[in-house]
Amino acid sequence: MDLDVFVAAHRAEWERLDTLVRRRHLTGAEVDELVALYRRAGTHLSLIRTIAPDTHPAGALTSLVARARSAVTGARKASWRDAAAFFAAGFPAAVYRTRHWWIPTAVLSLTVAALIGWWIGTHAEVQASIAAPERLRDLTRPGGEYETYYSSHPATSFAAQVWTNNAQAVALCLVLGAFLGLPVVAVLLANMFNLGIGIGLMGAAGRLDTFLGLVIPHGLLELTAVFIAAGTGLRLGWTVIDPGPRPRRTALAREGRAALGMAMGLAAVLLVAGLIEAFVTPSGLHTSARIAIGAVAELLFLLYVFRVGARAAERGEYGDVAAADRGSAPPTAA
Repeated sequence: MDLDVFVAAHRAEWERLDTLVRRRHLTGAEVDELVALYRRAGTHLSLIRTIAPDTHPAGALTSLVARARSAVTGARKASWRDAAAFFAAGFPAAVYRTRHWWIPTAVLSLTVAALIGWWIGTHAEVQASIAAPERLRDLTRPGGEYETYYSSHPATSFAAQVWTNNAQAVALCLVLGAFLGLPVVAVLLANMFNLGIGIGLMGAAGRLDTFLGLVIPHGLLELTAVFIAAGTGLRLGWTVIDPGPRPRRTALAREGRAALGMAMGLAAVLLVAGLIEAFVTPSGLHTSARIAIGAVAELLFLLYVFRVGARAAERGEYGDVAAADRGSAPPTAA
């Protein structure tokens, strides 16, 4: 077959197909014509690939056939309905399914933070190694930096800053989990060490109640989001080691897609925590009222996970993308 003659003979059909693909609205007759031309172009592409796979006509026709396929099959676009379905079922189900990872992570992490705080608070030499005595007094005194930190910037900009910082920590846990989970442990230790320093220094100054009154309102929801991200990252790292009955690539793809969705959901959770930290924590409300607001937010989130998420998980929700958007996977043994 002479390639130049073949291209010249069918160029008009390909140009007509390209014209139909570019149109936003087609009549019924044009839709039928589009389907017919798409099928013929697919056959033409097979012939060209057989005789001259690395030529310009093969590349150009490949692109045209791909665009025509999208036009014929009607590539699905994400909508607000998808977002609503994700937050109504996919996200809480994903959090619920990973509870065996993030709940132990939370317990162990908080235990580590408490031990660090006890160690710092009961050893003056450790406190001296952190900062000079004058600096420690500036940090822990009434009206010191630990207290003014939450009101040192305008609430709106502070909320944005807090949300960005926490979202970065969550993203690190989710993304770096694939590296056998080791970076996740490092991120957790850094966060717990910072929390432990605050507990230890304020406890040594006799102002632990003040510190906890500042941290708990937003910290409940904020740390829960971090622990969920860390648990998900650790689960992703374990999938690298033990993918179960699924091929490793298939298992990682599914867990990775669920982790990506988790990142979007946790960003919303962290936004709420950031608003509490910016507007409630530094407010003039009594400490008990501020803690109550944080506790209610945490309770509502846990009910969302363990009620809504549990029911969605029972229906088979996993937090993955819709079946139509996934690639095909080979069957696996049960």
